[in-house]
Amino acid sequence: MREVWPGDPYPLGATWDGTGTNFALFSEVARRVELCLFDAEGRETRRDLPEVDGFVWHGYLPGIGPGQRYGYRVHGPFDPREGHRCNPSKLLLDPYGKAVAGATPSELIRWHEALFSYRFADPDALNEDDSAPYMPKNVVVNPFFDWGDDRSPRVPYHESVIYEAHVKGLTKLHPAVPEEQRGTYAGLAHPVMIDHLLDLGVTAVELMPVHQAVPEHALVARGLDNYWGYNTIGFFAPHNSYSSSGQSGEQVLEFKAMVRALHEAGIEVILDVVYNHTAEGDHLGPTLSFRGIDNASYYRLRDDDKRYHLDYTGCGNSLNVRNPHALQLIMDSLRYWILDMHVDGFRFDLASALARELHDVDRLAAFFDLVQQDPVVSQVKLIAEPWDVGEGGYQVGNFPPLWTEWNGKYRDTVRDFWRGSYATMPEFASRLTGSSDLYEHSARRPFASINFVTCHDGFTLTDLVSYDHKHNEANGEDNRDGTDDNRSWNCGVEGPSRDPGVLELRARQRRNFLATLFLSQGVPMLSHGDELGRTQEGNNNAYCQDGEIAWVHWEGSGDMEFVRLLSRLRHDHPVFRRRRFFTGTGRGAAADIAWLTPAGESMTDQDWNVGFAKSLGVFLNGDAITEPDPRGRRVRDDSFLLLVNAGSEPVEFTLPGAEYGERWEFALDTAEPGTLGDRPRLKARDVVTVGDRALLVLRRGA
Repeated sequence: MREVWPGDPYPLGATWDGTGTNFALFSEVARRVELCLFDAEGRETRRDLPEVDGFVWHGYLPGIGPGQRYGYRVHGPFDPREGHRCNPSKLLLDPYGKAVAGATPSELIRWHEALFSYRFADPDALNEDDSAPYMPKNVVVNPFFDWGDDRSPRVPYHESVIYEAHVKGLTKLHPAVPEEQRGTYAGLAHPVMIDHLLDLGVTAVELMPVHQAVPEHALVARGLDNYWGYNTIGFFAPHNSYSSSGQSGEQVLEFKAMVRALHEAGIEVILDVVYNHTAEGDHLGPTLSFRGIDNASYYRLRDDDKRYHLDYTGCGNSLNVRNPHALQLIMDSLRYWILDMHVDGFRFDLASALARELHDVDRLAAFFDLVQQDPVVSQVKLIAEPWDVGEGGYQVGNFPPLWTEWNGKYRDTVRDFWRGSYATMPEFASRLTGSSDLYEHSARRPFASINFVTCHDGFTLTDLVSYDHKHNEANGEDNRDGTDDNRSWNCGVEGPSRDPGVLELRARQRRNFLATLFLSQGVPMLSHGDELGRTQEGNNNAYCQDGEIAWVHWEGSGDMEFVRLLSRLRHDHPVFRRRRFFTGTGRGAAADIAWLTPAGESMTDQDWNVGFAKSLGVFLNGDAITEPDPRGRRVRDDSFLLLVNAGSEPVEFTLPGAEYGERWEFALDTAEPGTLGDRPRLKARDVVTVGDRALLVLRRGA
């Protein structure tokens, strides 16, 4: 029996120092905490943690090192009406655990009634069956890694192009990635994948959750899995099933190697993080970690009956960000991923839930105060999904100045405009120019807007132009799940079609969305596989589809060449990625931006208020970019004309007078993208036809 020394209360979690491991666990309600050590055959040895300081139970075990599997049992009150659910028959994962190994090499968790603190037949009856045989175990990890001269690329926001991706789904079917690395961190770091990202002009990958997650019991019962991973149980541990090298701490090293490889290519790593809830669900969920350690500290509970959780997430529970220890967990986790794992930023899932001090969303909540003053966390990219499912949770435009936001209004407006919705042109113009109505009032810049047309949640780009309705039958919920507000248009046929006219229109609409995305002020975010024409067969909620419905297929080229063209155009011309909002001051061609009618004249209030209008011209004045870039260089650029026609008939545009430019050349055409080199230059006041549902970009010539 190993001797247990007193150890230290900080850092929390299991920390190996080269000769032994310090274990520290917070619980305000515990009366006793047992550390449970497991050998290779699964035999358990229990040792009491001997010390408690400030509600942190701790002890140091000499000789315990990397690869050791462990968990905890917490002795304390089981009084659900008071919010307490301690049950020492349940093995608990360490909230600060750096790695998790599955119950078996191929299985993370084995669902069984023993994982629950009540009897299925009688929810009021205490279940004291031992859960250890069915639980995953934490693993002590080696924190040392040869980072070499690794450093963050630190790409300025306005130069960023974000690529949202799923670690497994991106490479699982890639024929050039070695089979044993497909669907893993190593697969994402493979040179063929890095080349693909660089070819697209990507500067940052935004990875869907890589924190350790477990699938819901109900999903497993239906033969499905939580593919997306928005069901976290370990906020410090990289998800073990994405490791090609092992589950006994190797996943940590493989994740770090992935980050190092991406950094060497100049690509940042942003993590989609889910601090708003955990995988334990509501009061009828399993007891896996937080619930059995200190339920009332970690979760928001109802004031009138603490048996029940407050749920602002739609997932059964909400993390209690009013509690200093829960807040510490979040901040410690963020710092760990920055300092130890070298990531470059975070996208916060349902971020409004983190801002709820009492019930209302408060932009000055304690969490935002902590982030603002933290010298580490405040210096990385912070992206909010600015809504949750609670009342008043939709907060697009209302996050503090340090933050950028997924701009849901951008997505909705751009979709509406290109499908021909009535009276959308004024808001489309606002979204195209950086959404100053949402962000300028808080002293933020255009890059506060993370622009996207599609993301993991909803239709893919191909499905957006192929389906009017969701088709989620494969999810096993009778097509009730997923949103009905898709703002999509199937171009005349629901689903697959062989009609050449339908296929051409769909391709043009995809190019319209892509062109709008890359030419808008703000930061473009491309959803993985959209450049290849990825389809989910009309499924707009593929969270449980760990298979070919959701994985990226690599057979065709899709819109790759068009995305390359757009990315080069954006990269080469600062007028499409300004650091400041347009002012609109000056008249006509002297202004930094001018709005033109198809007749080539300045738009009036009456022109803007014609509800059926779907065509406009936009003059972007490259001479008006006068502020220096972040490196102190003065920026001047070419000037451009965007001729936009979302109508169902071609429109003749008269180019504006010579004061805007005497000659113009074709730079982009979503209707006929492959014919630009064959077209003659245009002169001031020439007439050019823009096809139905098309966007034409002209560059001012010398």
